[in-house]
Amino acid sequence: MSTLDGDLSLWLEQASATDAAPSRPAPERDIEADIAIVGAGYTGLWTAYYLAKADPSLRIVVLEREFAGFGASGRNGGWCSSLFPSSLAKVAKISMAAETGGGRDRAIALQRTLNDTVDEVGRVVAAEGVDCHFAKGGTVVLARTPIQLERAKASVEEERSYGFGEEDVRLLSASEASAMVGATNVLGGTFTPHCAAIQPAMLARGLAEAVERLGVTIHEHTTVTAIRDGVVETAGGRRVRAGKVVRATEGYTPSIAGFQRDVAPVYSLMVATEPLPDAVWEQIGLAGRQTFSDFRHLIIYGQRTADGRLAFGGRGAPYHFGSRIEAGFDRDDRVHAEIRRTLRELFPVLQDTKFTHRWGGALGVPRDWFASVGYDPARRLGWAGGYVGDGVGATNLAGRTLADLLTGNDTERTRLPWVNHRSPRWEPEPLRWLGANIGLRTMSAADAEEERTGKASVRAKVFGRFLGH
Repeated sequence: MSTLDGDLSLWLEQASATDAAPSRPAPERDIEADIAIVGAGYTGLWTAYYLAKADPSLRIVVLEREFAGFGASGRNGGWCSSLFPSSLAKVAKISMAAETGGGRDRAIALQRTLNDTVDEVGRVVAAEGVDCHFAKGGTVVLARTPIQLERAKASVEEERSYGFGEEDVRLLSASEASAMVGATNVLGGTFTPHCAAIQPAMLARGLAEAVERLGVTIHEHTTVTAIRDGVVETAGGRRVRAGKVVRATEGYTPSIAGFQRDVAPVYSLMVATEPLPDAVWEQIGLAGRQTFSDFRHLIIYGQRTADGRLAFGGRGAPYHFGSRIEAGFDRDDRVHAEIRRTLRELFPVLQDTKFTHRWGGALGVPRDWFASVGYDPARRLGWAGGYVGDGVGATNLAGRTLADLLTGNDTERTRLPWVNHRSPRWEPEPLRWLGANIGLRTMSAADAEEERTGKASVRAKVFGRFLGH
């Protein structure tokens, strides 16, 4: 049965078909642990992995409301990238404003570490035997209008101004970009090697099995309702008392008492085609399994899967009042139809292709679009998140950084500018609902305006100051 009939995602369906997941029941009694991790997505699992590697004697417990990889980790676009939701300029500005200063150098350090993180993920999946279809083909971002081409040039110029060379990102001519991605109206683009296409649910499942081999205990079907000074309370009445607690709940964070306004859960939706014949792939390209996007304002993203499908997604679904997350929000007929239309417009050869899956999920958006990782010793609370959809790679760095912070190791990672950053809290409702959805409509309207006028959208430039620009 496909997600057209109600499953969670192509990725989770494939992972479940590979082998049966082990039984990880909820705790039957109160638990004592050294470290309790709330959330068995990438952030929680990477944190558990590096903690267990650093100190095998630690008693580590992971608590998950559904099952490992249920949330964004099992539903995302499968880009293990070096992306960060805020620009280099914004990272530098925020770093300069912090007590530590050194904005420019710290922004460069963060980006270089994220670039290296893609290879670290590749190293671990190889070492642990995690078959997640890891293929480091890089990312192509297409420019399909003159305005988008100007944005492509500006993005490369910014990278150059921070010391990143051709080996990190380069501008593509129309012929170079089209040779990689055979989309319509290609005028150019950019390419970075710092991205791998993966099967995300298989990565999550493989990580869960790897941490269990290291002695970590995972309890699934365990809803956490509150976290207070080293005590984790669950809906089942059981408590976990730990020396330190990590909140690794991303878009589901508002469901926990005291964290309702830390992030806003925003939905991103996806579709997948049937496996495509070689003749179609000859027209589409992506021979190296490059991930791809373009320079429009309302984000799109795609990849060629290991079994020869196109998996493609984008934003456009509304933010739901009160930060609600419901299974019914995973499917939106209007948005999914627009995603299919966009993919066919990019690749007309898909006009009669069957789409076999559609799904969606919530990602976490902090008020300033600035991801963070940190530890508060007074509250005995660690956290990481706010990736705004760029978390497949960043979660690995977050896990390594949390392992350093929780074990008291002062490293280059613990001095990166996202460490202990505090984003402002979101406004209470209805202001949060109004602001999030106005932003969505603004970016959608900006793309239409640019297509109609051939000029850069002023509204997008103004609203961009509230995002990661």
